[in-house]
Formats: sequence, structure tokens, C-alpha cells
Amino acid sequence: MMLFLSLSPRFSPNAYSYSYIHISSSMLPNSNNTPSQLPIKGPTPPWMKGPLLLQPNELLDLSNPKSKKFKLERQELSDKDLMGKEARGKKTMKKIVEKVEKLHGTHNSAGALIGSPNVENIGGVLDSLKENEEVRRTKGRMPWENDWKFVYEKIKRKRTVTAAELTLDKVLFRRLRNEAATMRTWIKVKKAGVTQDVVDQIKWTWRRNELAMVKFDIPLCRNMSRAREIVETKTGGLVVLSKKDFLVVYHGGNHQLTTTGYPSLRTNHSEMSGAELATTGDICSVDSNHSLSEMLNFIAEDKDSIATSEQNMNFQTANGSLYERETDRLLDDLGPRFIDWWMAKPLPVDADLLPEDVPGFQPPLRICPPHSCAKLSDYELTYFRKLAQLLPTHFVLGRNKRLKGLAAAILKLWEKSLIAKISIKYGIPNTDNEMMANELKYLTGGVLLLRNKFYIILYRGNDFLPKRVATLVENRELELKSFELHEEVARMKALEALSPIDEVPQDTSTSGTLTEFKEIQTKFEDAKKGDIELNLQLEAEICRLEKELKEEQHRALILNKKMEKSGKELSKLNAAWTPSEQDTDLEMMTDEERECFRKIGLKMQSFLLLGRRGIFDGVLEGLHQHWKHREVVKVITMQKLFSQVINTAKLLETESGGILVSVDNLKRGHAIIIYRGKNYTRPSVKLAKNLLTKRKALRRSLELQRFGSLKFFARQREQSVSELEQKLADLHQRKEIELRESEN
Repeated sequence: MMLFLSLSPRFSPNAYSYSYIHISSSMLPNSNNTPSQLPIKGPTPPWMKGPLLLQPNELLDLSNPKSKKFKLERQELSDKDLMGKEARGKKTMKKIVEKVEKLHGTHNSAGALIGSPNVENIGGVLDSLKENEEVRRTKGRMPWENDWKFVYEKIKRKRTVTAAELTLDKVLFRRLRNEAATMRTWIKVKKAGVTQDVVDQIKWTWRRNELAMVKFDIPLCRNMSRAREIVETKTGGLVVLSKKDFLVVYHGGNHQLTTTGYPSLRTNHSEMSGAELATTGDICSVDSNHSLSEMLNFIAEDKDSIATSEQNMNFQTANGSLYERETDRLLDDLGPRFIDWWMAKPLPVDADLLPEDVPGFQPPLRICPPHSCAKLSDYELTYFRKLAQLLPTHFVLGRNKRLKGLAAAILKLWEKSLIAKISIKYGIPNTDNEMMANELKYLTGGVLLLRNKFYIILYRGNDFLPKRVATLVENRELELKSFELHEEVARMKALEALSPIDEVPQDTSTSGTLTEFKEIQTKFEDAKKGDIELNLQLEAEICRLEKELKEEQHRALILNKKMEKSGKELSKLNAAWTPSEQDTDLEMMTDEERECFRKIGLKMQSFLLLGRRGIFDGVLEGLHQHWKHREVVKVITMQKLFSQVINTAKLLETESGGILVSVDNLKRGHAIIIYRGKNYTRPSVKLAKNLLTKRKALRRSLELQRFGSLKFFARQREQSVSELEQKLADLHQRKEIELRESEN
């Protein structure tokens, strides 16, 4: 045995292996080998004939696959690990980056050591490499990650400062908010908004207390900032507390105690003493300390004290955003604004305050430009609907009819905007958006883009002409007509000058001329004077009946054609069905046997149900399947007429070859009990070849039903035709009698 030892520097992919000692041994062949070095017989597959002899070092130990040797082999194959398919997670990416950095670091350090003269001092270089690697690992981030990051700060919504905070003292404002937090009495604002009744209730509450609590219903509860503006504008108070859908209003320093109107109070019947006060508003949980005299004095107070409250409701253009200013400039000339608008500004126009009738109003002139179509395509319709979502609301409507004032405003708006967006008011009873849309479409001639219970959106149309353009087109058409008239007059004068005197005038048609009109006047001159009085109502009734008679005859003709077609189809199906003849040699059955079989059949739980198809080949197969296990079969049919049930029973008896026992009426239908007979043998082949299949039987049933319904309606048409003919004959006879009386 010889042992060779060699020491040499080696730079492996592993950063911690800097040198290695290569030990190789060679063993001379020796005949005295130990038993552990003998070949081992391994397991062989079935297709191998000879034994499989392996050396001990060639065997694979599968008992411990997670051995250290296996892990070392996995660590050495670093390039293979980089190319392998693994889960692409954050940890996996970090491992890949670390291995790549190890490879680059070891190659760079190897090149530096080979090129330097001080090759022997390896430890210092390796220590520096180890420090660099630790620095890389301590950073804890990917190479592509930078120190700076994008931070999107959430922009906080600026809190709007209310008028109460600006005008009231801080101590007073804090005291009012504390009192408002403990209030449990409120005034309910319904869908109609802050009406005059609600304002009166708030001012009535201010007589007893300096604060009034208001609860809002939809839609104002969705925009409480807008609700605060409306309440402060209409009442002149200051909102000191806003919580959910509640507002607490302070009457302010300039509040006048004398107000008009009266609220509806929930008080005891003894306090009201039979007097009922009803308004649209409600007060919940109100103190019941008001006497009737106080209420009457409150009603009798000066009614002109708050005449200036309506002036405060007039719209004033605020210095808002550019969007609001442009919309206000667009809507300024269209009409008064809707103060109770429940969404954000700008405020739309109140269409109910526009005039109901506009004298001289006519739908606009519409001319479609060349190479274009007045009808919108699907793409254009979708585009305009999306465009309308971003537009502000132009009008607010709560009236169903008499919308000429709104139509005139829409036409004026269409000169600057393509689309008119109309919102429907909340809380107004009997509003019908379909009626509104139809009338506006008729008056304006626009295209209806959208209609629901919230909005009506109208597009002006591709053939819309502005007012100035329409007047120019009308003037041009009048000029053309005048020129045509002058040309016709000149043409007639030229024809008169050129026509010969002796030529006989040809007969021309007088339809649509003055001559025809004069002839009609002379023909009906006696009727106008009263010489011949014809009953116009009778003539109209005769014309109506003749028209109705023609329609009924046409319908009857269509029904007859359908009946012929159905009859042909039914005859084809009936031709495919040939019922078999009844056997003359039948088995005899005594009354005792019949009664016994009847009782057995009625007690049976299993039965064969006949549907709308009737008797077909599958029914007979079911009969023989029942007779395989028992002698009697119970068939239940849902037919209502007893004659049809008897015919079905006889047909079953004939086709099956059994003996009919009885026909009984049960709750679920009629039961037909059939006995198979003493000499019964189960057929080996299909016997019912003369019957229809299941599909054809269903077709026959449908055709029968169709033919019966057509026959019924044809009979009704015939009766109506005969009645109309009788009425016409009576009217003609009556007309003749009246003519004879007028002649006499």
C-alpha cells in the first residue's frame, strides 16, 4: 500500500474552502480480500436472466435520503441550483442573489491572488472577503432595492369652518354643543325637503328653546353639508352640531319671536280639546304643555313679520370653483334655481317654476346634415350616456304635464350643450317619468338617452338646428318657393301666348284643383241646406262594421288554413297507427274471480300511469313487465270523460291480449285493472309493432290539442262573422227606410 500526500492552494466555489490536501492511495491487488469487499448480489428485474453483482461502494442507500453526503452534493452544484425550477418567493430570490454574489466574489479574489506576488499571505485576503460578505448580508435587501422609497401620503380632507364657529363666542358655542348633545326632540324633514311647514315648526320650537333639532330623510341625509346650507338659508339660524342625519340649529342673536304658521304637535286629546292641526311635517317627543289659547294666539300673530325670509332663499352666485362658475353662467338665463337641491353645487333650474304654457311655441325645425343619419348608433348611444354621467344636473322636475316652458328652456340650453340632464324631485306624489319623457320628447323632438325614476336625459339629435340657423333655413326656403311661383306664372303666360286659337282644349284631370272643389260644393249643396239629411253617424257605423267584418273574415281564413295543415299532419300520424283486431277466442271468467282480481288490483301499490301520449309501444312493454311478477296490473289514466276511459280500457285489452277486469274511479283518476290470463306466456320479441313510438305519440297528442283549440276559435270567428253580417243587414235596412222617408 502506497500513500501520496500533496498540498496545493485551490479556490473552489465554496467560500470557506481555501486549500485542500489531496490524499490518494493505491492498493496492490491482494488475494486475501475481506468479505466486505466481495461483490454483492442485488435485486434483478423480471427480464434479466443472470444475477446482478455489484460492489459495496456502488450500492445506493435509500434508507436515509437526507444524508450529509446528499447535502454536500447539493451545495457543490451551485450553477445547477441557479438554473433549477423552484418557487419564486422572496426567500428563494434572496438565496439566488447570495449564491451569485459568492461566485463573483470568489472569482475576483482568485484572480487577485494569482496576479499578486504575495501569494503566501492568503488569510488576510480571505478575512477581507468574509467581512465584505457579512456586510452584504447585513443590508437585508435585494440589489435592485434603493434607499429612497415612494411614499403616498393620504391627503386629509380639510374641515370646513361653519358660520356658527365664525360668529359665535367660543364659550357660548361650547355650551350650545353640550346642550345639543343631550337633546331628544327633533323635527323630521321628509323627502320633499325643507318646506315652509318645516321652517314654521323650527321657528315654533325657537319660541320655547334656543335650539331646534332636525332629522333628515333621503335624499338630504346623504349630503349633510348641503342640508346645513339649506337650513341656514331658509331659517336664518346657525347650525351648531351635525351628527349622522341630525342637525341642531341655534336661532342666533337676530331672531324675531313673532313668526307665522303653526306646526303639527303630538299632544294629548284633552289639551287639543277637539281641535286638529295637520301639516306635512312632524315633531317627535314634543313637550305637551301648550294650551289651546296659546296656540290660537300664536296663529293670530302678525303674518308679515317674516316676509323677508323668502328673500333669503334667492340664489346668489358664490365664488366657487371654475366648474361651478361655468355651470352657473350656462344656467343663468334659463330660469329660477332650485334651492332645495340635495347634491353639491351648482344648483339646477326649478322646472316647476317655469311657465306651463308658452304662446307661439312650436317644435324646432330639424334637418339632417348630408351624409349623416338622424338615428343614433349603439356606439354613439353608449358614448353620450357616459358623457352625461359627468355633466351637472340642469333641471329638476316634479310635474307630469304642461311642460312647454321647460321645453323652451331645453331648446335654449341645446344651443350651448348637446345633452339636457333632468332630475326628478323626491317626495312629490304621482310622478310618472314615462309621461314626462314622452311629452318632452314630443315637444322638443330630441333623442331619449335614459329614463328612470331618478333622471331623464335628452340628446338634441344629429338633425338639431340652432335658432339662428333655423331662421336662415326657413327664410331661404320661402325665397325658393316665391321664385318657383314666379317661374310657374311666367310659364303659364308663355303657354297662353304660344297656343293656337282654333285648337280644341284637351281634357285634363281636375283632381286637386279649384274646379273639383266647386263640383263638390254643388253636389253637397242640398245636404247643407237641409233638403237631404243623411245620418252621418249611421254611415260611420256601417263603415266601421264593414271594416271589422273584413278583419274577422281574414282571421277566420287564417284559422281554417291552420286547421287544414294540422289535419294533414294528424292524418299522417293516424295512418302510422293500425290497431290490432280483437281475438274472438277469449277466456271465460266467473263473477267471483272477477271480484277477487278487482280487489287484488285495487290494493296494489304499484301501478302503470298513462300520460298525455296515450297508448304506445312502451305502455305494452310496461304491462308485460308487470305481468312478469304478478297476474294483475293496475293502469291509472287521467282522462276526465268516462267514454274516453272505456275506449282506452278496450284498446289495452285488445293490444295486450289480457282480460279486462274492471274500471274504477279513484281520487287520482280512473283505474283500469287487467288480468293476464291463465294461458299467459311472456313474449320473446316486441309485439306492439303496429303502435306509435313514444316520440310520435307525443306529436300526435300535440296535434290533437292544436286541432281542438283551432276548431274552437274557428267556431267563435264564424259566430262573430254571422253576428256582424246580421248587424250590417239591419243597418242597411234602416238606411233604406230613412231614404224613403226623406223622399216622401
